[in-house]
Amino acid sequence: MQRFSSSGRPKATAANAATTPDDDAGAAEEQVYLGRQPILDGRGALIAFELLFRSSLANFAVVTNDAEATAHVISRIFGDVGIHAALGGHTGYVNVDRTMLMSDIIELLPPERFVLEILETVEFDQALLDRCQALRSLGFRCALDDVSRLSPRFEEILPYIDIVKIDFLQCPRDEIEALVKVVKQHGKALLAEKIETLEDHEIAMRMGFEMFQGYYFAKPQVLSSRKTNASRTALLRLLVLLSGEPSIAEIEAELKAHPDLVVKLLRLLNSSAVGLTRTISSLHTAILVIGTRQVARWAQMLLFVDGNQLNLRADPLAELCGTRARFMELTANRIRPNDGRFSDTAFITGVLSLIYVLYGEATSDVVQRLPIDANIRRAVLNREGELGLLLNAAEATESGDYDAMSAACEPLPALKADDLAAIGLAAGAWYNYSVSPPRKDGETTSA
Repeated sequence: MQRFSSSGRPKATAANAATTPDDDAGAAEEQVYLGRQPILDGRGALIAFELLFRSSLANFAVVTNDAEATAHVISRIFGDVGIHAALGGHTGYVNVDRTMLMSDIIELLPPERFVLEILETVEFDQALLDRCQALRSLGFRCALDDVSRLSPRFEEILPYIDIVKIDFLQCPRDEIEALVKVVKQHGKALLAEKIETLEDHEIAMRMGFEMFQGYYFAKPQVLSSRKTNASRTALLRLLVLLSGEPSIAEIEAELKAHPDLVVKLLRLLNSSAVGLTRTISSLHTAILVIGTRQVARWAQMLLFVDGNQLNLRADPLAELCGTRARFMELTANRIRPNDGRFSDTAFITGVLSLIYVLYGEATSDVVQRLPIDANIRRAVLNREGELGLLLNAAEATESGDYDAMSAACEPLPALKADDLAAIGLAAGAWYNYSVSPPRKDGETTSA
């Protein structure tokens, strides 16, 4: 196993990641990566991902425990694909057990990019505490996972820990309050996991939590903090227009009705994220140079940019939308490899499947007002048709639930759960490189 560079430069492209299970006979057996769960700060900005793994003897003939499985995944994903492809510029949380912590394998990871999340099943003794301290001296941060009760032993462990994760659904409120008080006294950071509603998020904020894990930001009620303005409505109309076969004149006419939107789009197209070698000064030139397909890609990213001015790299909803749309496109290409039109429609379906968040209304109410293709409508509203099946697969992959991923593949014989995991990684890599491509020094730029 080789040592990683601190830059995490990729050794394969995002596109390669999507086709790995077919191209490498051994890759399908090695694939245990399931996906990522977003971690946000108090502003609602995306700051990290917890990486989800699976250990299965069916896929790991020679792997006999979770530590070896995690080591194998670390080698495969971060050695072959690249840290930036998996995480962008964000931090990665990796679950570790005692064996993994005590192993030299963990030191292969660049410490500035990873938090070591110690499982709740780990029994602490002095040797393990000393190991935590040694890893922290190397630059790693250690998080204690699934803390649910206050105990004398917990307070003894705290000096060796940087972050305490509390399961907000399982831990009683009075116990959470007691834990928060002690953690704050020791100057440690607090992360609330399984935050699924705005109400839970607000309660956790009031209690003093600083980080939040869950998909609460993709719920309609979050919309109170997002502004459904004229530009967003224009972008939505543009995306619907682009789902057909419009002329350049039709696209220009739609955009020119909103000059502020044209300015935003041109600014984005001229940013380092797009990677153009010439400056684009007019909308007509932009469409000619990059094509309507790319205009649609960047328009959808602008559509989901948060009203509180988070940039694309930090906006969790934009990341979820972009990754889901790309996932839909890649899976569509897998089941219909010679049908580019179907892949484009799948991309738009992924975007529109989250549109209800922006409007704070039922999906049916929003979709019924849009002149969209009947197949897209059926997929978004009822998960029907091939597009609906792909949308189910996307949502299962986002959850990191392997059983759900397997079930989603049953009516899609061209896909298996391991394929979904690889495509999910590729979709995330596409978004990361789109909004925050690595510079030559290995750092990232923000769109």
